[in-house]
Amino acid sequence: MQPFKKISSIAAPLPMINVDTDMIIPKLFLRTIKRTGLGKNLFDEMRYDDDGKEIPDFVLNREPYRKAQILIAGANFGCGSSREHAPWALLDFGIRCVIAPSYADIFYNNCFKNGILPVFLPQDQVDALMKEAQENPESPVEVDLEQQTVKRGNKYSYRFEIDPFKKHCLMNGLDDIGLTLEKAADIAAFEKTDGQKRSWLY
Repeated sequence: MQPFKKISSIAAPLPMINVDTDMIIPKLFLRTIKRTGLGKNLFDEMRYDDDGKEIPDFVLNREPYRKAQILIAGANFGCGSSREHAPWALLDFGIRCVIAPSYADIFYNNCFKNGILPVFLPQDQVDALMKEAQENPESPVEVDLEQQTVKRGNKYSYRFEIDPFKKHCLMNGLDDIGLTLEKAADIAAFEKTDGQKRSWLY
């Protein structure tokens, strides 16, 4: 998993509440178990018309937001089903950070397991960043995980809270498998000793 430490990027404003995982990646695209290739179908029903053509008004179909690595969203982002394909699609598109006032719990935890930082900020701070992203799209937002800050030039500087263990995992690129592999030597030593005691299990 790619570590997350600090990014500076254009932020795409998505002023919608209750964006569920079926809106993020419709069920039609859940047949794959690969983590790549889903970016083109991120927000598929909002990005494309029935003929597969881009809808010009949708934020990620417009410059400069096509290159955004940060998404600013409304409350209860990622609600609905628990599909891990939702963070896969965001990451494959290039989104490394979502800023919102609240998230669905399962989506929130899935983000950390896939290299995406979901930032909680109060509604008024999200509103301020959203307005800036709409009015001055070329100005980047800086998200610093080590310092736990979100900055927009000299105008805004906000601090966010995060669980220390989740922060450690994200900064070091550790998903569940990575965490297990950190203990590989201990696991091998146990299996060797245990195999001598209970060879019938091995």
